[in-house]
Amino acid sequence: MRHALTLAEKARQQDEVPVGALIVQDNRIIGEGWNQPIQSHDPSAHAEMQAIRAAGWALQNYRLINTTLYITLEPCAMCTGAIIHARIGRIVFGAYDEKTGAAGSAFDLLQSEKHNHRVEVCGGVLEDDCRNLLQDFFRYKRQLHKNKK
Repeated sequence: MRHALTLAEKARQQDEVPVGALIVQDNRIIGEGWNQPIQSHDPSAHAEMQAIRAAGWALQNYRLINTTLYITLEPCAMCTGAIIHARIGRIVFGAYDEKTGAAGSAFDLLQSEKHNHRVEVCGGVLEDDCRNLLQDFFRYKRQLHKNKK
């Protein structure tokens, strides 16, 4: 999760919402990413999606069997869909997202019995560090906006 926080910091430096993600298989990082939707003009360029794409290329497979995805923020509905389709076995996330989190907070898409794949979920890892990074970023953005008025 510490490496995911480092990746989230890259997003912050690029003025993106600071979320980082990495995918591990057999104790080896096979994909990583950070939020880039603003700079890439791509609403799907969330950290998880970037990591999933990189891992798919690394494995030359769209199925990411026996992998763990580490994310600094609970994934949204779009990202949980990709997690399920990629057959990622486990996700570990830091901060809970009560508004749009789809791994148990606002929604619980990963445990739905309608899917033929189940994902093990572990939330709250380094939660304070992950949450503080996000809160500091949005506090700074609000202050900038306030100063422009």
